[in-house]
Amino acid sequence: MTITTTARSRAGHIGAMVTHSRHDARTTTAAARAAARAAALARFEREVDPTGSLAPAERSRRAEYARRAYFAKLALKSARVRRANGTAALGGGRPEAKEARHAAAEPHSD
Repeated sequence: MTITTTARSRAGHIGAMVTHSRHDARTTTAAARAAARAAALARFEREVDPTGSLAPAERSRRAEYARRAYFAKLALKSARVRRANGTAALGGGRPEAKEARHAAAEPHSD
């Protein structure tokens, strides 16, 4: 079964609301971001130095470039998909972006 982008987005919003209803966002959000950032950095460090033989500074330098390459590839893939869907430079497929495009396209009657 395929889940649409809209359904996935709504599920994410529901999950965020449940999380915020159970925890103080001012403290858990920063802690969660820090933990996620550390885990991502560790992943890139393992990727560039699986045996742990590099000096820490060199491992960090390479991991930073691996991270940049990963996100550059992700951005390229996203741009290609948006271009293929005809949503590039139009604010994506978000309903509020569509409304803004239509409002901007309508002639103003001042």
